[in-house]
Amino acid sequence: MSATPKPVYQFVFLRHGESTGNAESRWQGQSDYPLTERGRAQATALARRWKTEGVKFDLAISSTLQRAKETAEIVTSALGVTLEFDEIWLERDIGDMEGLTPEEVQEKPRPPYITPFNSIGGDGEGDWELFLRAGQALHNLLKRPAGSYLVVSHGGLLNQLMHAIVGVAHHADPSGVRFRFENTAFARVIYRPDQHRWAIDALNDRAHAQNLK
Repeated sequence: MSATPKPVYQFVFLRHGESTGNAESRWQGQSDYPLTERGRAQATALARRWKTEGVKFDLAISSTLQRAKETAEIVTSALGVTLEFDEIWLERDIGDMEGLTPEEVQEKPRPPYITPFNSIGGDGEGDWELFLRAGQALHNLLKRPAGSYLVVSHGGLLNQLMHAIVGVAHHADPSGVRFRFENTAFARVIYRPDQHRWAIDALNDRAHAQNLK
């Protein structure tokens, strides 16, 4: 009598393609910037790569913001994957910093010391608040049946998600570990619940976009 296969989750966490906000070097937050033509080309290149590699997903879930939504639609349409939308995967709320350039953000007054519990941008999400949302998003994924899932989201939220996966606590003022997610870069993570074992199989993989102009 053969043993029952043990459940395995495979998650691919994908950051959206280049948006108009990215192209203008703006802090986007939850402002709804669309993809640029380059962003669409990045998503198309990724879809082509995954199709060639025979990548399959049981389900895709995306943020509702345009830049993630359009990225997800390009990829899932090419691969024939069912797509759902969930606001828990939205980018970080950065309060009154939304839409500003880095230079404009630097001109704003800054507290002498910042803890993970402080809000940012006035009433935006602090590190701890965002970490809790990312943890809840991960918890929601693990309530689903074991399988292969694509999640299309944003750099800030995905960074905190990786913190939740590896169990790295937040530091103050702000410092510590950062996980790089360039446009249409993805992390591939495998989880075996019978062992509570995570394996990070890929991080910031964007080989499909290297030759795009």
